[in-house]
Amino acid sequence: MNPRRPGFRQSARIALEDVRLSTALESATGRFRSARETAIAELPGVEDLRDHFKQIREATVKDLGRHLRIFEESASAAGAQVHFAEDAAAAREVILDIVRKNGVKLVTKSKSMATEEIRLNHALEDAGIRAVETDLGEWIVQLAEEPPSHIIAPAIHKTKEQVAELFSAESGSGVASEISELTTHARLRLRELFLSAGVGISGGNIAVAETGSVVLVTNEGNGRMVTSLPRVHIALIGIEKVAPTWHDAGVWLALLARSATGQPLSIYTSVITGPKRSGDIDGPEEVHIVFLDNGRSRLLNTQYEEILQCIRCGACLNICPVYRVSGGHAYCGEDGEQSPYSGPIGAVVAPLLFGLDNFKALPQASTLCGACRDVCPARIDLPRMLLALRMDSVEAGLVKPLEAALERTTARVFSNEQLFEIAARFGRIGQRFLRVDLPEIAPRSFRKWWAEEGK
Repeated sequence: MNPRRPGFRQSARIALEDVRLSTALESATGRFRSARETAIAELPGVEDLRDHFKQIREATVKDLGRHLRIFEESASAAGAQVHFAEDAAAAREVILDIVRKNGVKLVTKSKSMATEEIRLNHALEDAGIRAVETDLGEWIVQLAEEPPSHIIAPAIHKTKEQVAELFSAESGSGVASEISELTTHARLRLRELFLSAGVGISGGNIAVAETGSVVLVTNEGNGRMVTSLPRVHIALIGIEKVAPTWHDAGVWLALLARSATGQPLSIYTSVITGPKRSGDIDGPEEVHIVFLDNGRSRLLNTQYEEILQCIRCGACLNICPVYRVSGGHAYCGEDGEQSPYSGPIGAVVAPLLFGLDNFKALPQASTLCGACRDVCPARIDLPRMLLALRMDSVEAGLVKPLEAALERTTARVFSNEQLFEIAARFGRIGQRFLRVDLPEIAPRSFRKWWAEEGK
């Protein structure tokens, strides 16, 4: 069980003082940003495609119930078993029941944020079932007993030297920090587990309604090992991940990898349609698809419905000036509970799914620069929802009256360029004469800096 972390503000303060963390974050997110820009620029008519994708996602979410019913019919016809889980507890129970019925004590897992959301590994461990993450990044953070720090790069906060230390401790022998040595070690250690597991558990990037197919996108072969070698495959998927047709899925795939890692298409793009058939040389005998609600349907027909259009590409994390210096582990609740989703998307999703009272600080963790909206393949207006959540916090009495008054005054000053310049001028004078031990007020506003240099 992961130890509880301090609340958001203290976690963020700790992260900001960690030079090694900020160096690792900027290096990794910088590569993702650069690769995305190149990949997006190489796609003809990409802005029109993004507009088209926005329309697809918006229309799909508006009619989500019908598309889920079509998927269930198609998947059942293909031999898969479809389950619907109202919340995290129900999803855990469905999966545990399947594993128990098959008498399995070893489960291999492909990368899945949905399983992180429902704390599945802890539930499996409590039931005496060993669950092993086989995505390299997920395995690293599992060995470190940490939650993922990034939606697509779970160990983005780790250096290769730290990974070598973890592998050495796990194996009981020294492992060099060269990348080739680390990957060879992981390959050898995980290979025997692939062959021994009785159940494989994955997420699902897209659920295609017209054929009942699950599309799994990975950059490692572990996804195919987990979904084809064990006798039973379980896919846990958020209800919003439905694409009505393969045409819609094609648009989705054209933008997903480009937005996430800067690739035209991920190395392994697998399509799973039911269990193996007569004559197939591999594949599971049982396929179970578990759709997770966990508060998602509650957002339909509200001002937050748009968040269900997210495809979890992680582009907003890579561009966000807050995430790039704090990392994903700073995104936690007042009680120290870690949000499985971080960055701008996490700052919206966590309060909506897990409670604004506990995650009230996360909507404040944004400069509202709008960069997240600019890079989002579905053009989701995250700044709008962050502001709406801040208003909800005030209306719910989660902000103290004095703090609310100060925030309103600050908002008025910060939204008026002349008032801001006057306040900044007086602030600099005050710092000079009062010798207050605070960071020096910047010579120009963040908006000006971002417009001139930040992007």
